[in-house]
Amino acid sequence: MSRRSSKPATTLEVTCRPKNSSFDHSAAVPARLVRLGAHVASALDRLALGALQAGLRSAPVRLTLWDGTACYRSSAPAVATVRILDGGTLCRLLASREMAFGDGYAEGRIEIEGDLVRGLEEMYRTWTRAPHRRASMWSLHRLASNTVRRARRNAYHHYDLGNDFYRLWLDRQMVYTCAYYPVASMDLDAAQIAKMDHVCRKLRLQPGERVVEAGCGWGALALHMARHYGVSVRAFNVSREQIAYARQRAREAGCADRVEFVEDDYRNVTGRYDAFVSVGMVEHVGPGHYPVLAEVIDRSLDPSQGRGLLHFIGRNWRQPLSAWIRQRLFPGAYPPTLAEVAEAVCEPWNLSILDVENLRRHYARTLAEWLRRFEMAEREIVQRFGTAFFRTWRLYLAGSQAAFTTGWMQLYQVTFARGSDNQIPWTRADLYRHDAPAL
Repeated sequence: MSRRSSKPATTLEVTCRPKNSSFDHSAAVPARLVRLGAHVASALDRLALGALQAGLRSAPVRLTLWDGTACYRSSAPAVATVRILDGGTLCRLLASREMAFGDGYAEGRIEIEGDLVRGLEEMYRTWTRAPHRRASMWSLHRLASNTVRRARRNAYHHYDLGNDFYRLWLDRQMVYTCAYYPVASMDLDAAQIAKMDHVCRKLRLQPGERVVEAGCGWGALALHMARHYGVSVRAFNVSREQIAYARQRAREAGCADRVEFVEDDYRNVTGRYDAFVSVGMVEHVGPGHYPVLAEVIDRSLDPSQGRGLLHFIGRNWRQPLSAWIRQRLFPGAYPPTLAEVAEAVCEPWNLSILDVENLRRHYARTLAEWLRRFEMAEREIVQRFGTAFFRTWRLYLAGSQAAFTTGWMQLYQVTFARGSDNQIPWTRADLYRHDAPAL
């Protein structure tokens, strides 16, 4: 993302008395530092600011302009203040809220004072009501039409930024998906291991079984399954850097004979397996390709006792992902609803859903830890990628945390088996036999 040029930061003091009743009416708005040459907010600017604040309804988030003009409607103390630093950004916010807000923050034309995550949570809460008009299936297919070639390009855009970058803020095993915190005192490393165990228990893995994994990241789950559950794994991924890293880890762990990392698309999976698992890949499939994913699962699983697990970010209603996230961070991404996965993946092939668990609060905590670590590495990230990159990713991590705490996003684990399989457990007790009471 390019950073727009700006004039030298010469400043002057401005005192402003807004006239509109929805604006602050203190004796004088506290003096603000304003860029030399920036005009005092006009009546039109104040109207635009009022329109933006009205869109937030009663959210305790204060909006201010470059000269200190402020607008606030809530009776509660503000948890954050959003400062809009130029008229162009103000206009763009009215025209395209998501893109203008994300790009404006990344470029330093929007500043957020106070608690970034809480401010985003309050804004999300004004937007989480289900829309009156659902997005059409045609529009969803168009936005996430992930052909084999496009899927590889999308993965390169996000996942091939360099393993050293992700190593700065992920856990030791480089797991870039929701952790699981069955014990409140767990740190991120322990919670990621707990997540992998949780997945393996849901799959009821037994020594000697064969497992196929679609979208394996840096290989942590595949290696965990082989080392701790005695299975053999074929793991598919289109990210070249991740596959190279995973293969190296397999050699170092002495698991190369039990874990095969394949640099290829999930659509090219071959062979028969006892279990199918995908953690964090369904979001990159796209609605138009769910039938293909379902066909891959069906042809891969043992016809009598095959079972599987899909772990994915989802939503309560059909709606495209944020335009800013799609364009700047995750091209082609789409978080499905449970109904979409059930109708397109499970039902056509008589795959019985055995268990659905929502771990969104666990993902919020995971993201809080990622954000903390990311901010600690600010100097190194800025040196390598620039300030705009750092601010883009900071907003993405903070916004994702807010999305899960407010229910804007969900995190589902769906376990399924062949419809005729009678080897399924009587109860769910075995899933928690090693876990302390949940949070």
